[in-house]
Amino acid sequence: MPTLALVRHGQSLWNKQNRFTGWVDVPLTELGEEEARRAGELLADMHFDVAYTSSLIRAQETLRIIIEVAGFQGLPIIRDQALNERHYGDLQGLNKAETAKRYGDEQVHIWRRSYATPPPNGEALKNTAERTLPFFERAILGDIKQGNDVLVVAHGNSNRSIVMDLDGLSEEEVLALELPTGVPRVYDLADDGSVNGFEILHH
Repeated sequence: MPTLALVRHGQSLWNKQNRFTGWVDVPLTELGEEEARRAGELLADMHFDVAYTSSLIRAQETLRIIIEVAGFQGLPIIRDQALNERHYGDLQGLNKAETAKRYGDEQVHIWRRSYATPPPNGEALKNTAERTLPFFERAILGDIKQGNDVLVVAHGNSNRSIVMDLDGLSEEEVLALELPTGVPRVYDLADDGSVNGFEILHH
């Protein structure tokens, strides 16, 4: 049975500063690097044939640390912006509390937590899913169906789109789903890509 492990990147500088990050390249914090190391320790006794990540540095750096810690040297890596974080448009770089003062708590809550309402010039979770899921089904499940074990290190919203698909979550359920930074979510899949079970790895 193939394995699929999903990891959200470790804490980034703008996560720490409570800012909307989106597609801006922001480095990991020291805590983020530590979260990546912990993820590597948790995944170390597993086997992977290929890794996927986004085109953003915080995900790529998390993957690099996981590979180093877990001893996955030589693991093929595929990078694609289909796995990028949700694009926050005009909100990128803004502090979330300041944004709430500017636009109102209710409006910011809708942008952050509705499934289909995007922020100005940005993406809703629905739009993120519309680019992440075709890539997931074509490339990542393509590997799974060949019997390959796959590691994906990406972002909160691109990974949520994948979990929504795998777990059969509704639009309401996926909005309540929180994926902590640096915590592996490991699926046992059948050869056709259906889910036999999953576990969340903790120390």
